[in-house]
Amino acid sequence: MEKKSVNNKTLEKLKYDLVREKLITYEDLEKAEELANSQKQNIGQILINKGLLTEKVLLDFLASKLHFPSTTLSTYIIDEKCLKYISAKDARKFKMFPMFKIEDSLSVAMSDPLDLFAIDKTVEKIGCEIEPVIVSENSLMQAIDKYYKDDCVGKVCANNNEEKYDWQEELHKGSLSSEHTLLLIRSILKQAILEDIHELIFEHGENGLAVKFRTPSEVITTGEIPSIIEAAFVSKLKTASDLDPNVSQISQAGKLVFTTDDDIQLTASVAAFPTLENERILIKLYKPPKKLSLYGLSNIQTQQIRQALSSPGIIPVCGSSLCGKTHLIYSILQELNIPNKTFMTIESIAKYRLKGVHQSELNENIGFNLDKAMRFIEFQDPDVIYFENITTKEGLDYFSSLVFKNKTLLTEFLSDNMDDLRQKLSFRDFETFKSVISCLIYIHGRNDVEIFEGERLKQYIL
Repeated sequence: MEKKSVNNKTLEKLKYDLVREKLITYEDLEKAEELANSQKQNIGQILINKGLLTEKVLLDFLASKLHFPSTTLSTYIIDEKCLKYISAKDARKFKMFPMFKIEDSLSVAMSDPLDLFAIDKTVEKIGCEIEPVIVSENSLMQAIDKYYKDDCVGKVCANNNEEKYDWQEELHKGSLSSEHTLLLIRSILKQAILEDIHELIFEHGENGLAVKFRTPSEVITTGEIPSIIEAAFVSKLKTASDLDPNVSQISQAGKLVFTTDDDIQLTASVAAFPTLENERILIKLYKPPKKLSLYGLSNIQTQQIRQALSSPGIIPVCGSSLCGKTHLIYSILQELNIPNKTFMTIESIAKYRLKGVHQSELNENIGFNLDKAMRFIEFQDPDVIYFENITTKEGLDYFSSLVFKNKTLLTEFLSDNMDDLRQKLSFRDFETFKSVISCLIYIHGRNDVEIFEGERLKQYIL
């Protein structure tokens, strides 16, 4: 049986101190606890994800209360010889990461330094003292993924060799309880991850809510949520995605953050749209950014992208639906971030926090839409801007005009193949956009990425 929530003993003990010191409101705390329970995360990560606290403020607060040191793992030089003291399995299970060892004392990064059970079990195994260092859970899991070779994505894929997982088995296990509904949602997401699915569709079916997986070539119906529990299922899914479960007459967009069986935090966008036959819900799953070399990019290609980021121009990342355009752009922003330049994004949802990048999320509920973002981002004077797929000529012309103000822009461009790309770019609406392309990235398939620049760009694309 899965645990009901991710229990962080440190934050459980100190959460009301956050309110007393006016770092958050009591209402924010209550909402964060509700989301933490539904999304199976600790409260601290929810507060950071929702922008109620910055990572630095939270770490400084915990360090001052517990008198433990704190650090940021992404900037810390790790002694990789210490990885032998804590296995990958225990690192994920106990959320611990070995940093360095001095004599008989091992300094260990922890997001929950009051988890005495984890500390005692680790001390038993390694036979030396543990000195906790406070870090955020997000940076902790990123370090585990980076330094342990049996990374989480590999673990999930390895399960494909085992007996095929079917979410409907969970459907027939339990009662109509709230907990069982959450388990059902997780089981559907689990199957999607195991089968490398990036889009899930929930729509009206013959006997309830049809659950469909979209692949690059087809849409597969995997089963139906019975009508008797359809309303409860949709309500739980909306609540977990920070949507209003009582609203079904208008469209809503939200974000679902959840943890896999291997303790990997994934992000999904959730869009609910009203139809004559109840709502249609679309979920897009986004995996964490990975190293550019894992896309099959050579050092020369990586250097080409780096050079393009340092000069004015548009860099479209092109390819078919579900080919991984967004994933690649996130990896570029994470790995090729130039310290002396300002990087900003305009996104429907921020899939993952990127260090050194100023990310913004559109929010129609408060009037922060694409039109407003376009009109005001220029005042921030960014050097590099990532904007999601823009389909209007006005939007394309506006962002294209920023190139003449020495801006570099990254965006996505949907095309089924190279011929389709050339045909689309031949339309008059793309004349200005096409004229300022400095480098074009085309994703042909998994580990097959091609870079076009200079004369080669003019010859084959433009």
